[in-house]
Amino acid sequence: MVPTSLHASHEIRGADLPVGGGGRPRTRARRVAAELAFIGVFYLAYSATRNRFGSAFVSPSVAYDNAHTIIAMERSVGLFFETELQTFFLGWRPFIWSLNVFYGTFHFIVTGATLAWLFLKLPDQYRRWRNTLAATTALGIVGFSLFPVMPPRLLADCGAYGACAGPALVDTIAEVGGLWTFDSQAMESVSNQYAAVPSLHIAWSLWCAAVVLSRRPGRWVRVAAMAYPIVTLFAVVVTANHYWLDAVFGGLVLAAGAAVAGLVERWAVTTPVALIRQPAYCVAATAEDVRNRKR
Repeated sequence: MVPTSLHASHEIRGADLPVGGGGRPRTRARRVAAELAFIGVFYLAYSATRNRFGSAFVSPSVAYDNAHTIIAMERSVGLFFETELQTFFLGWRPFIWSLNVFYGTFHFIVTGATLAWLFLKLPDQYRRWRNTLAATTALGIVGFSLFPVMPPRLLADCGAYGACAGPALVDTIAEVGGLWTFDSQAMESVSNQYAAVPSLHIAWSLWCAAVVLSRRPGRWVRVAAMAYPIVTLFAVVVTANHYWLDAVFGGLVLAAGAAVAGLVERWAVTTPVALIRQPAYCVAATAEDVRNRKR
C-alpha cells in the first residue's frame, strides 16, 4: 500500500525526475549547471527590465512627486523620521562606511549563500523557496516600473537624477564612501536610481530569515536570522537609500511572491506533463495529496 502522506512538493522535484530515454537520474553536476543557467538568465532579465523602465527613461520630476507621496503617507501616521535618524549617525563616519558596505554587499552574499545552502542541503524544499524568491523579485520589477520613486539620498542632490530640493538627506556613499559609488558612469549605466519601492533589500532579507527559521534552528542562529532584516532596515534608512515605508511594501511583495510560488507548485503537480513523467505510484500519491489539500 502506498502511503498517502507523501508530499507532492517532494515528488516532482527536478532532482527526482528521470531524464532522457534511459531513465537515468540527473546528476548533481547537471542540476548545478541547470540552476546556475536559470539564475543567470533570470538575473539578466531582471536587470534589463529593471533598468529599461528606470531612471534613464523616467523624468526626475515624476520620481520626486512619487517620493513625496511616500513621505506624505509616512507623515500621515506621524512617522517621517528619516532625516533625524540619519543626522544622528552621520558624524560616525567609520560606522556609516560599514553600513554602506553592508548595503552594497550583504544583499547579494547572504541571499546567494542561502540559496546555495538550500540547493545542497534541502533539495526537496529548494524549488519552492527559489520560486518564491523569483516571484518576489519579478513583482518588485513591476513596482519599480509602475511607481518609480526618488530615494531619500537624491531629494537634495542637484545631479542628473536628483531633485535639488528637499527634505535634505545625505547620499552617504557619495559623502563617506564604500566599495562602490552611484556616481560612477559604470554604475549609473547598469542601475535604476529610482528602484526604491518596494525595497528588495528588505524582501530578500526577510526571505533569508524565513528560510532559516523554517528549519527551527538553535537559539543563536534564530537570533541572527531575525536580526538580519532588522539590521538591513536600519542600514537602508540611515544610508538614505530607502524610506521605511519601502520596507513595508517589500514585506508585502514577499508575501505575494510566496502566494504566487504556491500557485505554481500546485499547478506543477497537476499538469499532465508532470504526471506522465512520474512513476505510477508517485502519480497516485500526488493525486491523493492534492485531494487532501482541497478538503
